[in-house]
Amino acid sequence: MTRVAVRPEMLRWAVERAGLVPDDLQARFTKFPEWLEGEVHPTLKQLENFAKVVHVPIGYLFLPEPPEEALPIPDFRTLEGRQLAQPSPNLLEMIYACQERQSWYADFARLYQDPELDFVGSSTLQTSPEAVARKIRTTLGFSVEERRDCGTWTDALRMFNRQADQAGILVMTSGVVFSNNKRPLDVDEFRGFALVDRSAPLVFINGSDSKSAQMFTLAHELAHIWLGASALSNASAAPLAGFRREEVWCNKVAAELLAPLAAVRAELLEDEALEHTLSRLARHFKVSTLVILRRLLDAGALDRARFNTAWRSEIQRLREIKQKSGGGGDFYRTTLSRVSHRFTRALVVSTLEGQTLYRDAFRMLGVKKTETFNNLGREVGVMM
Repeated sequence: MTRVAVRPEMLRWAVERAGLVPDDLQARFTKFPEWLEGEVHPTLKQLENFAKVVHVPIGYLFLPEPPEEALPIPDFRTLEGRQLAQPSPNLLEMIYACQERQSWYADFARLYQDPELDFVGSSTLQTSPEAVARKIRTTLGFSVEERRDCGTWTDALRMFNRQADQAGILVMTSGVVFSNNKRPLDVDEFRGFALVDRSAPLVFINGSDSKSAQMFTLAHELAHIWLGASALSNASAAPLAGFRREEVWCNKVAAELLAPLAAVRAELLEDEALEHTLSRLARHFKVSTLVILRRLLDAGALDRARFNTAWRSEIQRLREIKQKSGGGGDFYRTTLSRVSHRFTRALVVSTLEGQTLYRDAFRMLGVKKTETFNNLGREVGVMM
């Protein structure tokens, strides 16, 4: 039996990187404590299985020391004003996967001579958030009236995604890594990111979040697209102070896009209890009650002290009623949401024309069977 020499320090690093402790692995690898002490080396097969469990490329384990794994895009996340720690393997893999999809789609768009999208990078931090919100609303055809008529937040979010897709933006939403339900994405780590490209702008939304929170994340990341700044974000409706200037600006754009200040003011009723105002306007605009609180502060309907008290109370209330998602829904609709309708359609067309290998298409779509691929082709109107 051939065993491979691997440094115990690299094994410990891989375990910590995955957010585990050694005891988590002992049931699967009975000799793991001895591996860590350097008394016994794993076989190559055992090391391959270990690498899969901790989600690390096996080649990393043969390095003399842990590699630097810097995020490939600017990190605008903050937690109570502090930069977050080392990104998780789940986050890194999703960014890399989306970068591959974006690169592929940009080549596809150039091959078919699709015009570049002039709204990408069309604004600066000196542009007023209100003006940018109007531009986004016009480009997408995104109206308060249409959202108000949607039956649920899910319907409103689906419409928002579709409008962004039709404008040329690849919107990808998932709460897990690829289709692996054992690898959930942590909302506390990130809520979304934007990858800027004039032919293939891409927005990724953490689907583990609530539908109303995903609405704000999409609006926030669209602001990044208009700004022309790729970024990893923890978008929040809070009126930020002491945070990155870009994030403060994108939050203002998102708030104005989802709940225009003039429209909010027009909906205010005298002597209405705050909790009723929050509930009514959240349903009207199909946003979270936190967005409405933010807009009430902006409109002068709340002073800062009352806002701070209400904000803390609402955060606690939402935490207490947070529900687990019930069921996976329609499989094909979920898959299209994870990789975007526009991207799926282009990839199916390219594969059927012989320009992309089925193997590569399956990997980028996160599917394994030809039947699944064909059904996705039918869902996007490419195959009969």
